[in-house]
Amino acid sequence: MNDLKVLLIEDGTADQLLGKILVSKGYSVTGTVMLEGNMQSLAVNNKIDIVIFNIDSPRKYFQHIDFLSQNHPLPIIIFAPDDTVDTINQIVKAGVSAYVVNGLETGRIDSIINIAVARFKEQQRLKTELEKTKSRLEERKLIDRAKGILIKTRGFTEDDAYHTLRKLAMDRNIAIGEMAKNVIAMAELLK
Repeated sequence: MNDLKVLLIEDGTADQLLGKILVSKGYSVTGTVMLEGNMQSLAVNNKIDIVIFNIDSPRKYFQHIDFLSQNHPLPIIIFAPDDTVDTINQIVKAGVSAYVVNGLETGRIDSIINIAVARFKEQQRLKTELEKTKSRLEERKLIDRAKGILIKTRGFTEDDAYHTLRKLAMDRNIAIGEMAKNVIAMAELLK
């Protein structure tokens, strides 16, 4: 038995076969949504593991896909016949884990889901790493700015300014980036 909870979104043009295939392969299909109105709340409230669309055109769902990507990231798979370059570009930008054009074959469902989940996990890892890198870069900028203030106002060398920031941070049991923010805030207050 597969332990993934699937939210299946199908529109009126879909052949309704995908839900039966997923259940036969042991997936827990939590809901089949025909109208996009309650899709977002279903995904959030039912602790869904993956969202699968079986639709004619993904264009009318981009708003919902963006919402999920930003507020409740999940692996998203779309089965659709639309192979236009514009649609594919929007799909990639939206962070969809797998987009399958005219390829709903029973034998490939498990592979498509496994690849989508693996791709999603890798995208999330890269996103987290990017956020950490941005945070470290921002912290570095704050530290450099605080060092500049100490150099200018106290006549410290760059090394002395850094060691002073580090010692102040350690004495107060806070991160050096936070100490740098405090120094900058104090300097702006005293202007």
